[in-house]
Formats: sequence, structure tokens, C-alpha cells
Amino acid sequence: MASTVHQVFARSSARFPAQPFLHIPAPACSAYHAGAIDISYAEMSSRAASWAAVYAAAGYGTGHRVALALANRPAFFEHWLALNALGASVVPVNTEQRPAEIAWQLEHSESVLFVCLSELEALAAESLSLMPAAPALMRSDAGSAPMAPFPSSNAPPGAATECALLYTSGSTGKPKGCILPNDYFTRFGEWYANIGGLCSLRHGEERLITPLPLSHMNAMATSAMGMMETGGCIVQLDRFHPSGWWDAVRSSGATVVHYLGVMPAILLGMEPTPGDELSSQVRFGFGAGVNPRHHAPFEKRFGFPLIEAWAMTETGCGGCIIANHEPRHVGSSCFGKPSADVEYRMVDEQGVDVAPGEPGELLVRASGPDQRAGFFAGYLKNPEATDEAWAGGWLHTGDVVRQAADGSMHFVDRRKNVIRRSGENIAALEVEAALADAPEAAQLVVTAVEDDIRGEEVMACVVLRPGVPASADTARAIQIRAQQQLVYFKAPGYVTFITEIPRTASQKPQRGEIRKLAPQWRASDACFDLREHKRRPHAVPHA
Repeated sequence: MASTVHQVFARSSARFPAQPFLHIPAPACSAYHAGAIDISYAEMSSRAASWAAVYAAAGYGTGHRVALALANRPAFFEHWLALNALGASVVPVNTEQRPAEIAWQLEHSESVLFVCLSELEALAAESLSLMPAAPALMRSDAGSAPMAPFPSSNAPPGAATECALLYTSGSTGKPKGCILPNDYFTRFGEWYANIGGLCSLRHGEERLITPLPLSHMNAMATSAMGMMETGGCIVQLDRFHPSGWWDAVRSSGATVVHYLGVMPAILLGMEPTPGDELSSQVRFGFGAGVNPRHHAPFEKRFGFPLIEAWAMTETGCGGCIIANHEPRHVGSSCFGKPSADVEYRMVDEQGVDVAPGEPGELLVRASGPDQRAGFFAGYLKNPEATDEAWAGGWLHTGDVVRQAADGSMHFVDRRKNVIRRSGENIAALEVEAALADAPEAAQLVVTAVEDDIRGEEVMACVVLRPGVPASADTARAIQIRAQQQLVYFKAPGYVTFITEIPRTASQKPQRGEIRKLAPQWRASDACFDLREHKRRPHAVPHA
């Protein structure tokens, strides 16, 4: 039985050597390659083996973390598989982050090497210049690797060996590093290969298209591992391009589509064409967060089901719930019924189980003797947060759900102070910290406000200093201050000026009340819509 990611890949490579492992359509790789890219299992195996030899010669192995700024390109898989074969963990870096954000992540993770694309060398160097003790820097096309700064443990990699460290925003200001062992990834592959129903995967036949970043668990653990486990082909795009999306789906021969809720909304807004119906090619879409109003119209127009699922980076497949069987209750935010492998509870704010049919926070754990099987191993350097997440022996998700009479789960809201914009988790406290010294603001708080396209948008609610005008220029200045410190999607899309911030008796912001007031504030003349200024400052192809 395979106990590491590399072993899962090697097993399929031996079974399907000539089968395609990775396909990148021409438009998604035009910035660095002429034409489409097609790599078989055998070829990827050879590339990974070459890199494994390079890393082994330099002393890398179990106990080392290597940061990867390789976007969604073939190099990501080459280096990940090579390092995994040796027992080293990878730290995928979102290259749209600011240098200070990258530097913090590298320092916190104690990465011993930073591998980057050649065109990202300047960004990488600037990030490293902000660190008191920076790791070595290596281009992804280098012929050799710098020597490891300390010996590996020489322990052979196994199921419990750390495979990756993924950063996710929580209810605290800085992102938390989720320690993910090999078991997390191999279980995800097995789970996807065996869930069946509307999501049954055919071995050696599927072509799964995803525009999602490999720095997230969806693409790295769900898509990649599902295909590795079954000998399928990953169709990896750089990112979601609405105008070219359906061309990429058709030309790639994709049979499975992975999506986030923002995608159906955008695609439905495009002009209909004669070739919209794709039931003869695409078997199903797999994702989360589709707007209930868009779910049925999308399926009717494009001809395949959107299978809603629920999971978190922390839960992995151990707590995953998916609507892969009928009835799916389309249009009701339903994400299916928990399987026998998942134990669950729904509780109120005092931790008491809610009455049947009432909304409550979802708590999950794995059935059986190991109740953390398939889940993350903990937060790096933060045992307090790990214990808090697992309080009482249950993973506290922060998501409020309602269970219908037939057992199906329906998403209601998020209890945690996290803004979910286009699939990105944004901690309100992190944005508040970036704006804390804004000269215009006497006080401020950041909250979420509903957005028809992106699910939620960031709103900065500001009490101005005396004499500062409540103007569009002032609002834009506040947004720019955030954009100078944070990745573009974390900056406020709305800035609203208010007279006071609702607070508790202990002077903490009443975040629940603030979230309720946000739509009212957005409708006022003192609110400025700055969403058009939230654009990527640079576009590095990910594929």
C-alpha cells in the first residue's frame, strides 16, 4: 500500500506509463512555451527522478522544508514529487503575495531553500532581503542545488512524514501553517477514487481541468491526488480566464471540472453560444460555494451537474462531506449527507447541541479509533490554536450549517471572522493590522459584505480623524495603504465611513452586529465602491 505521495504516483506511473499525466492548453502556457504541454506519467517520473538525484546529492531529505514559488507549472510537480521521494516537505508560495508576506512565511516555516521560477527571481530576492537569516535561493531550472544547511534525519519517508505546509487564514491576524502529512494526501486520493455516485472516477480515463492554485489544498490534494490515484490526467490552467474557459474545457477533452462558486456566476453572465451544452463531454463539476440562485440555471444551460462539497484545509478528507448522490437539493446551499466515515455535531455558541433542523456550528471528526485520521497534523508553532481547533475532541469548523429532515447539510453562514472572497480566506484582523497606522483613520474595523460574483468582499469601516473628509480620495488612499502591504485580494473592495464602531462592554468590536450593519452601510452615500481597483499588480503565468 502506498504511504507517500511519490509512491502513489509511482504506482500509477508503472500501470499507465504512456498515459498523459499533465496537460496545459496553449493559451495557459503561452508566456513560456510554444504550444500546449503534454507530459506522460513516464516522462514526469523521469523528470522527478532527475530532480531527486540533484536534491539527494545536496543532502536534502526528511526534516527539511523547501519553499516552492513555481506557480501552476510543470516544475511544481517535478520538484514536489522529487522532494517527497526523499522525505522533504514543500511549502507552496502564492506568488501574488507581497515580499513582506512571503518573507514572513519563509521565516515562520523555517524553509531551508527557496525554489523559484526564473522570472520570479527578483521577487524572491526582495523577499529574502527582508529576512534576518534567509534560506538559499535556487532557480527551478538550475542544474544543481545548494547544499542543505543541516543533515536530514535519514529516516525513510512514510505516512506520518510531513508532506507539505499550507498556510491558511483563520480568525487570527497572521496565516497559520497547516502541517499536512503524506497520509493526508494519500487518503484524499483514495477518498476521491472511491466516493462513487455522481463523482465516480474511471481509472486511466479522466481528464480533470482546474484553474485553482497549487498553493491551495483543492488543487494540490483533491485534484492532483485524485488523478494520481486513478491514473488520470491533470489539466492545469494558470488561473481562471472566463473568456477562454470553455475553449480550454473543449480543447483539453476535460471530463471533470473543478470550480469555485465565483466561476458559475461569471460564466452564467456571458452571452449564450450554440456550443454551451457539454453533457457529452463533461461528466460532472466538483467544487463549493455556488450561489443557490445560479445552481439550477447553470446545470440546465451547460448540461452537467455541479457537485457541491464541504471541507477545509484542516479537515482534509477526514471531515469532507459531498452531495454526490441524489437528491442534491439544487439551489438550497446543500453539500450532501455525512458518510459513515464522518462523525458530526451541530452546536450553539455555548457548545450545546442544537435541536434538529436548527442551525449550528459544524463540528467533525473521523469515525473509528483514530478520530483525526485524514485531518491536518496541527498548526506549526501554535499548539494553543491546534488545541482550540480540537476542543473537546471535535474539529471546530466555524461554519454554521442546518441539517434537513432527510439528513442533508445546508450551509448557512460562517461564525469565524474570516472573509471568503473568490475561494480565498482573508482574516479581517490581518487587513486591520495593515491599516492600523492609516493617518486618515481614528478607528477602523474590517468585515465581510455579500458579493453576487465573488461570494464576499472586504469592507473597511472607518471612523475618520477630525478634519479628514469622507471623500472618494480618502477612501482610495486607505485602499492603497492596504495594497502596499497585502496581496491584492485582501485589500478592501469597499471603504465606508461611519461615526462609531459598535463595541462590547470590554470594548471589543461587536463583529456579529457589524456584519449585520454592513449592507446598510454599503448603501449609504458614505460608502465607496473600489472593487475596480482590486487587480493583480503582475500576471505571472501559473501553468
